[in-house]
Order: sequence, then C-alpha cells, then structure tokens
Amino acid sequence: MVEAQIVLRGLEKVYRVHEREAGMGASIRSLFQRKYKDVRAVDNVSFSVDAGEIVGFLGPNGAGKTTTLKMLSGLLHPTGGETHVLGHVPWKRESAYLKNIGLVMGNRNQLTWDIPALDSFAVNQAVYDIPETAYRQTLNELIELLDLGNIIKKPVRNLSLGERMKCELAASLLHRPKVLFLDEPTLGVDVSMQGRIRQFVAEHNAKYGATILLTSHYMADVTALCKRIIVIHRGRLLYDGPIDTLSERIAPFKLVTVDVENEEAAAQVAQFGEVTEQDGLKVTLRLPRTETSAVVARLLQELPILDLTVADPPIEAVIEQVFQEAPKDEVLA
Repeated sequence: MVEAQIVLRGLEKVYRVHEREAGMGASIRSLFQRKYKDVRAVDNVSFSVDAGEIVGFLGPNGAGKTTTLKMLSGLLHPTGGETHVLGHVPWKRESAYLKNIGLVMGNRNQLTWDIPALDSFAVNQAVYDIPETAYRQTLNELIELLDLGNIIKKPVRNLSLGERMKCELAASLLHRPKVLFLDEPTLGVDVSMQGRIRQFVAEHNAKYGATILLTSHYMADVTALCKRIIVIHRGRLLYDGPIDTLSERIAPFKLVTVDVENEEAAAQVAQFGEVTEQDGLKVTLRLPRTETSAVVARLLQELPILDLTVADPPIEAVIEQVFQEAPKDEVLA
C-alpha cells in the first residue's frame, strides 16, 4: 500500500483585511474606527498525495494555490483544519521536516543576487548539513542534467531568467527532498527552456521518487507531467482526479480536424458540424461527443478526405469551463 505523504483535512486560511473609502475624511475616520472584512483565501480544502506522485494544482489567479503551498511548506499558519507532510505539521518548522522538502517559486528569488550561484549552493550545503561526498555527487548530477556548467560561476544578477530558474531548481534539490513544491517553475522562460525544465522534473521524479505538487499557468507543464490534477477556485476544491476524466465530464464535445482534397470539399465540411477553425484545406469541427463516431463515418464516406484526427478540447478550455459552470459548493471529484 502506497503511503500518502501530503494530507490536508479541511484546511482554511482567512485574512482580516482593513477597508476604507478614498479621501481625507475617510483616512481620518479610519484612525479611530477601522472597518475590516474577512477574505477566505483557502476554504475547507481536503486532499492527499501519495509518495512518488506528480500532481497538478490548478486554478486562476487568486484561487488560493500559492497560499496553500505556503502553508504546506510552513511559511504560513492556517486559520483552521489540519495538515501533515511526511508525518510532520509544516508550520512547526521542525528541522527533520525542513530537511526533506523543497520549494521553488517562479516569482521569488532564493539565490543571493550579487554572488555566483555556486556560492549559494555552498551555503545550502551548510544549512542542510549535506556531507561533502553526497553534495559533490548531487551537484555534479544537477550540473549535467540542467546544463549549468557555464553559468554557476556567474553572479546571479547576470543570468537570464531561464538560467536563474535552472539554478533555483538546483538549489532546491541539492539536499534531495522527498517532497517538492513547485509554484510556477517555468514562469516567464521561453518555450525551449520550459521543455527542458519539464524533462528535468520528470527525470528527478523517476530517479528519486520525489512527491511533487505543481502549480502552473502553462498547461503544457501539467499535461506533460501530471496524470492527476486538483482544481481550486475562490479557495474551494472543485475537482480532484485524472486529467482525462475532467475533459470527459466537463467538455461534452470532440474536435475533429480534416484535410480534404479541394476547396469544394472544404466548403462542404461545415454541413457536418460547427466549424471552429479553418486553414486552407484543413478544417476543424466541434462535434457533440455522442455524435462524433457517426459524423466521422459520414465524413469519410461522403468527402474526399486526405487525413482526419479526433481529439479532446485543450485542457485549458476544459478548466475554464469548470470555473464558469461548476456550482459554488459542488466538488466534481
């Protein structure tokens, strides 16, 4: 039986926010009588992640993803509920816990700005008390896998964003954490670098069996790495399950793309369904899932088809539909 390494039960985080209207009068009144409102950043969220899983943790801006990761890593105390990671309560920040987790935030810098990344790595070796032999072995592996040889001796301020993100990953993995929290690890880097970072994360998971919770606005990150996704919106859990199942349940249509022989056939494709895109003789139809097989058979029989593909809609479109259509209190898991 696989043991759950991350467990959340009814996790909540409520911020008390000061409110006042604009203007001098409102400023003076607020000195004597302040108005507050409660903002629920995370609202009764429960899920678990087994050892070795890579789970996508998705939601729009302000959904509560980063707040949840900060509570799981011990940076924030929750307002309610309970959490255990590797058997520890994160916000107690016990040494045995901190030595076994890693946190990478795409919009935060943990490396010292004015010194080479290699010097920051040496600081991490001391902080995590990594034996010299293990440190050298892991560092050499990371240098090779992430192609860091030409950049780790440069001051961090002189690195490109993609180079800095690779060094941030290396710094978080020197102590070989059992649990890794990745918050937008490919934020702002180019497509090529995104692919290399995704490949590295997959290889690290396969080699060391690290449990990974990943947030990203790039759906390619999620579809490439995660078989399971958790979706939250306005702090509440909307979905927890396989990525394919979400598409099947929420998007009751398929996308059928056909390449035809001539312009006359391309014009006739519209008779078979809703045209969503056309590029010359290549036409894409949106068809009800239950009617796809019958319509595809008709297309092949009645039109000169050179090629035909059937696909689910992009996962980002599916998740957007989740946000729009799911009742506020419904969990789709």
